[in-house]
Amino acid sequence: MRRSDRLFRIVQMLRSGRLKTARALAERLQVSERTIYRDVRDLQLAGQPIEGEAGVGYTLRREFDLPPLMFTPEELTALVLGARLVKAWGGVENATAADSALARIEAVLPPALADSLDAILLYAPGYRMQQPQRRLLDRVHKACLECHAIRFAYTRLNGEPSERTVRPLALYCWSGTWTVVAWCELREDFRVFRLDRIAHCEVLDRTFEQNRGQRLSDFLRQMKAESETWIANHLGPETPTNRPPASDV
Repeated sequence: MRRSDRLFRIVQMLRSGRLKTARALAERLQVSERTIYRDVRDLQLAGQPIEGEAGVGYTLRREFDLPPLMFTPEELTALVLGARLVKAWGGVENATAADSALARIEAVLPPALADSLDAILLYAPGYRMQQPQRRLLDRVHKACLECHAIRFAYTRLNGEPSERTVRPLALYCWSGTWTVVAWCELREDFRVFRLDRIAHCEVLDRTFEQNRGQRLSDFLRQMKAESETWIANHLGPETPTNRPPASDV
């Protein structure tokens, strides 16, 4: 984490008005207590109204705080549930960002709403998302954003192995299973790969162009047409469905 980002997060965590010890801040930011003492001193010298002392704790004077955010209880529930889902099923960077966002929201909520955060009884256990898969999710997402081709070993549902080089377009989560939509250079067509069946993923230096017929919008248009045809043939034109696209299995 860059020092500027760490200083910003320290200020955000102190906005709650509750006394925060250097140890608690250090554990949250994964740095030493000595680093926290130095950062807090530098923030105070820069004019931040931080009160407290080493060994006791720190807080930010409330009169210098941001104006309170106003949410309805339903809006707050949706925000907390969304953050908990991201922490449970997102990548490493997503989970960290969700934690930070919740801390920022809590810091500027009126006391009555802030006290109700822990009473939101909607949870999303994330024990199925292991760290290697979270890191893979981050890497593939970054490849999507930067248009880098990726190469990986893939195991199909029948156990058959294959090697693929693809142009990743987007990630979708279906009931806790992450998939990547990609243009497969082997098949010269769109394919959907499950991340939990990918191994030895390598992000290549080679970038790709978003060519006509190979873009995410083209894939979505194709899926919509196929879905409408499937509904008409199997369920009738007025029956809804929410089935995910078929994986490359």
